[in-house]
Amino acid sequence: FTEMSRSKPNVLITGTPGTGKSSTAERVAAALPGFSHVNVGELVKAKALHAGKHEDSEFDCFVLDEDKVCDELEDQMTEGGNVVDFHTCDFFPERWFDLVVVLRTDNSVLYPRLEARGYGEKKVQENIECEIMCVVAEDARESYREEIIWELQSNTVQDLEANVARIATQVGQWAGVKPTL
Repeated sequence: FTEMSRSKPNVLITGTPGTGKSSTAERVAAALPGFSHVNVGELVKAKALHAGKHEDSEFDCFVLDEDKVCDELEDQMTEGGNVVDFHTCDFFPERWFDLVVVLRTDNSVLYPRLEARGYGEKKVQENIECEIMCVVAEDARESYREEIIWELQSNTVQDLEANVARIATQVGQWAGVKPTL
């Protein structure tokens, strides 16, 4: 837990779409008294923190307004006690996070997860390529100190449960709270 003015740490859970970010973040936040889950993708939609739909309709997504997202989250992040999930990580201020978790999923598992979401072939392929090329992991390494980055496998329910326990236990120690696992 880095030295800071907030009383509780903030965690970023990031990774390619379909790696289990939201499921992991929801469970980690629920296990830690006084912590909140922040699903940035949902926040962007709910508060219109975007510049409209992507020009390529096959991607079926919004163009993120990074400044609006950061402005919206600044006070909440300064307070601490947040488990944030989003598929990119390079635009958040480094000072916000005490732990950055990059979830990784084997393509043999990721591909059917993305198909099950109804993603078009172009969107599936782009996300698979991002995972193969370690795009999110590289972005994390370029944006945050190496010692706060954890790369965790997220292929199975057992992986999910182990990751939640590991993250919640560490963050609970930092925050002085006992996780309910």
